[in-house]
Amino acid sequence: MMTMLAPSVQRRLRICGWIAICALAVTALGAQTPAVRIRSEISSSELTPLKGSLHPRAQAQFDAGRVPADTRLNGISIVFSRSTAQQADLNALIAAQQDPASPLFHKWLNPDQFAARFGMAREDLDKVQSWLEQQGFSIDSVARSKNLIRFSGTVGQVEQAFQTQMHYYKSDGEKNFAPSTELSLPAALAPVVEAVRNLNDFRPKAMHITGNAARTRPAFSSSQSSSVFFAPQDIWVVYDFPKPVSGYIGTGQKIAIMGQSAILASDITNFQNAAELTPKAPTLVLVPSTGTSTVVTNDESESDLDLEWSSAMAPGADIYFVYTGNSTNNGGAFDSVTYAVDQDTAPIVSLSYGACEPDLGGFSLESTFQQAAAQGQTIINASGDSGSTACSGTTGLSAAQQEVIAVSYPASSPYVTGVGGTEVSQADPAYLTQGTTYWTSASGSDVITSALQYIPEVAWNDDAPPSATSNGGLGSSSGGASALFGKPSYQATLTPTDGARDVPDIALYSSPSYPGYLYCSSDTSLGISGSCSHGFRDSNNQYLTVAGGTSFAAPIFAGMLAIINQKAGYTTGQGLINPTLYGLATSGTAYTAAAGFHDITSGNNDCTAGSTFCSSTQGFSAGPGYDQVTGLGSVDLNLLATAWPANGSSALIDTSTLISASSTAPAVNASVNFTVTVTSDTGSTIPTGTVKLTVDGGASITENLTAGSYTYTTSFSTVGTHLVAASYSGDATHAASGGAVASVAVGSSSSGAGTFTLSASPSTVTVSQGNSGTSTITITSVNSYAGTVGFTLSTSNTSLQTYGCYTATNTPVVAASTATMVLTLYTSQTACNALPAVRNRAPHAFILSGARRIASSHGNQAFRTVLPVSAAALVGFLMLGISRRRAKWLNTLGCFILLGVVGLAVGCGGGSSSGSDSGDVATGTYSVTLVGTDTAFTNITTSLPMTLTVN
Repeated sequence: MMTMLAPSVQRRLRICGWIAICALAVTALGAQTPAVRIRSEISSSELTPLKGSLHPRAQAQFDAGRVPADTRLNGISIVFSRSTAQQADLNALIAAQQDPASPLFHKWLNPDQFAARFGMAREDLDKVQSWLEQQGFSIDSVARSKNLIRFSGTVGQVEQAFQTQMHYYKSDGEKNFAPSTELSLPAALAPVVEAVRNLNDFRPKAMHITGNAARTRPAFSSSQSSSVFFAPQDIWVVYDFPKPVSGYIGTGQKIAIMGQSAILASDITNFQNAAELTPKAPTLVLVPSTGTSTVVTNDESESDLDLEWSSAMAPGADIYFVYTGNSTNNGGAFDSVTYAVDQDTAPIVSLSYGACEPDLGGFSLESTFQQAAAQGQTIINASGDSGSTACSGTTGLSAAQQEVIAVSYPASSPYVTGVGGTEVSQADPAYLTQGTTYWTSASGSDVITSALQYIPEVAWNDDAPPSATSNGGLGSSSGGASALFGKPSYQATLTPTDGARDVPDIALYSSPSYPGYLYCSSDTSLGISGSCSHGFRDSNNQYLTVAGGTSFAAPIFAGMLAIINQKAGYTTGQGLINPTLYGLATSGTAYTAAAGFHDITSGNNDCTAGSTFCSSTQGFSAGPGYDQVTGLGSVDLNLLATAWPANGSSALIDTSTLISASSTAPAVNASVNFTVTVTSDTGSTIPTGTVKLTVDGGASITENLTAGSYTYTTSFSTVGTHLVAASYSGDATHAASGGAVASVAVGSSSSGAGTFTLSASPSTVTVSQGNSGTSTITITSVNSYAGTVGFTLSTSNTSLQTYGCYTATNTPVVAASTATMVLTLYTSQTACNALPAVRNRAPHAFILSGARRIASSHGNQAFRTVLPVSAAALVGFLMLGISRRRAKWLNTLGCFILLGVVGLAVGCGGGSSSGSDSGDVATGTYSVTLVGTDTAFTNITTSLPMTLTVN
């Protein structure tokens, strides 16, 4: 009937319909009181299984024994489901927020409003906390949205409370832990629980790769050869950024990058300097209850490239890096996104991690993504790098499970924008050659901005079968149909009629070889010494750090969206943007220049790497219109931003909220002033009203502004990183704003001037094979250092790393004094597996140093061996498409072969092979390095060489 009415009448009826819904309070923005849902006492006498709580990789054939009962697990999360009425209310709210005809269009909730309406009742939260405490757990925090409680305890307490056993699982050389059975919950509690998280150490994998061994393009030396690579301003050119002529650089926008490793700030600065951008440091936000800030090999490079390329695309935006610490059981980047949504850190959230849908079990972030949509946050996620078989290379899954046609999550969520991959077409040599209509020549020196125009794209697929010089591998745009989610309304017309959510939504250049992206990283797994010490080159002024993958496409699109938001006037976000993307593609100018899309019609994501990786080549092909490899295609940003609907939802003056601390490194119990300043974007008015503050994710504090500011004074009784977040509620003339976070590192070594030394007695520990030995470590305060020192132990020997372990305890040191710690080294895998915690110390595996695992978690799952550095250098050099590139490679090939032979001869620490089959460390003499690091200030660190002799 609506189609028979005039458009103006139709619109009036829609508005009346929305007003009626609002009158019924289904979508009212006012606070609601959640109903009490737990009606009886929570008792463990009657238990109910929690469906989906057994991880798919916790398989009996990989069982490696029990986890010691007194092993500490911090930051466990119990996640609550919403009631049927709450979920219906939320669905209606999100629909109204996305409908331009609704009075609630783009009227976002803040986390406190969300909690009051969609969270758990305070009475229910109290009951659950009481039950957890009865089981011996300590309560860490309650989420701001009132839908999650974080708590900590021992493995034994977990096993007793949830009626399971915690086991180790070992597959393909990796050792993990998880519950061995489904969890059970008290019957009174089970109906309101969605999941219990952080009981395993399976983390999502990064979506970037460092090259492909089968490619034969010359080693990079752009001033000496014809090789080309993407630097940031090349992407500005090829994707037609509006900033060169209009000044749109993301000013006033906020982007949150998700990570699971700390970074070195100098890498970000070096990248911005090399790219000829004004340096602007990100704000670092360590997720509470996830351990101390720690650099994690392989994940560090992912964090670096995400921060570098998002900031390069929108250099005027404020970048927040939300990352997890070193606790073994935190959920990594998935915990980061949960926290970024709970705190409403930024309107744009970029995540370059994921897991294939069959590997999820019962895990889901849908409740988090729905909250993000209601708060105006846009979630962007890399679609993956394994083509149509997104599970390929997932340790712990069978060959059949790895070969199944599947897509990656969260890109498959209906509330997420999934970004796939393209590459420069090789149809014309000019597309990848200097001195053509596409690239500037480099004669004598590198040219940073060398792309001249848009370069034709095809679907990204760099799959390669094994060869004499390479193990081959997968590297292509992941996409297909979700097995978990039905087709959302915005995909109803363009996508296949498969009844499923199709992935990806758009795609951008992603190949590491055609042509690959430049970035800067100190990640030791890359084998680059001094990345970006000379422009984009290394410490020897030779090699570049180059990679690809949809991990680049996601943060690049996040930067693009910041520019769209700035140009279209969205200062508080757009929430789910997929309806707008698909609406523009079907607006009558789809895939023409005016629509802002480059339709990708060639290529596929078939598996072409051979039977080693897949039994068939089945995948999906690019074609006219939407396809399950490149989605709607890539974008012309200038045209897309021009076509994007402008923000007309509010006449309020936009505001910015900032928070600063009087000291970023206060002493324990010292007073710290946090000053919140709210300014109007016009600069001519002064915002009034209230601000809300939260300390370490706790309960919010509401205070009145005075002349646009408020100062909050507090102190911290514990050493470590603490966060204070602030948001402005708005007034009659000023719009709300938030996402402001101040981070302070609390500890008595606040000046950073003090340090410490380490000594060992004995420095050489001698044990018989299969037994253990000890050494007393003395920590000596220097320059009045005072703090707590944590320890890691590394080795270049794979036998010691595989079969050995050690125990060491965090040790407090008083200023101008010494402290001691007993380091115990074990040389038997059986002893390590069965080892109970000693003096509250759990066993730790040796960190593998001086070697690199070629089978990285960054997409190229073909490489499965661990080699000494010199041998890895040889393999990496022969790969020709990897990040280390040099023009006259034949001249130095003999040197690399020699290094490889020497490395293979001596790189195993001199130990013999005997003993490895029995699960004991091989006999021999091993060099190990003990590293002590202040647990609150990771820049305070000292290393101590030691020797282990196994007879």
